[in-house]
Amino acid sequence: MAIKGNLCDFTLTQLLNLINLAQKTGTLVVEDSNEAAEIYFSEGRLAYAQLGEQDNSLAGILHQSNLLTASQYRGIKANVNGMSDKELGLLLVNANYFSQYDILSSLQTHFVDVLNRLFTWMEGVFRFDADITPPEDKITVRVNLENIILEGSRQLQELEQLEEEIPSFDIALKFVDRPGANVTNLKLSPEEWRVVSYVDPKNTLDQIGRATELSDLEIRQVVYSLLQAGIIEMVRPITEQGEQPPPRLPEPITKRDKEESKSLIFRIIDRIRSL
Repeated sequence: MAIKGNLCDFTLTQLLNLINLAQKTGTLVVEDSNEAAEIYFSEGRLAYAQLGEQDNSLAGILHQSNLLTASQYRGIKANVNGMSDKELGLLLVNANYFSQYDILSSLQTHFVDVLNRLFTWMEGVFRFDADITPPEDKITVRVNLENIILEGSRQLQELEQLEEEIPSFDIALKFVDRPGANVTNLKLSPEEWRVVSYVDPKNTLDQIGRATELSDLEIRQVVYSLLQAGIIEMVRPITEQGEQPPPRLPEPITKRDKEESKSLIFRIIDRIRSL
């Protein structure tokens, strides 16, 4: 029987802890408003992961890992003729293009990255189906969840701290009139340059996030670093009519809400353990 829930009530860290401790085999599907991820587990270990519509083929992952050039990637995709990932992997190893370690290491890094990205999803729904395994033609790995859970907990803690500094995505950004003296030698990351290009009092953080395709955590990290560098400041957004809309305040969490959320968590724990 499938287990369903909401990330507002049950965090990914809690889910992974249960899957790890109970050594569950199955598939966890997590969806937010923009995309979905499928995470497969085998006896409590990460086996395979797919995020959205990205190319999750072996050739695609090797290309994303910079082990294949763009031309090599296109050549393989044009000539695989329906070849499965397992068959392609064997062909590449036998032809001495890559070692087995190269392929498994790239897959493991990619799958862990997909799972780590989900820690930044603060809203969404999930579904866990026991005993559903990855497609037969896919190459799987076996990655312990302990370190992933620790990293996820660190990300959540960092996100909570950043939410205190940048509490809303309804705000906008503008360049400061007189940047600090340390700006002269400042070097920006590619993500920071992407955000800087959209700095304008008319653009809210929510709009910048959609335009740059950065996660909530990544946006907050970039904005916080730019604030600390003295390049930008936060302002209320300006509409096309030149008016400043009033800020939207979050609804207070009542004692009843907390009790219902806690009760739901315990029910989900019991359901997963009973699978």
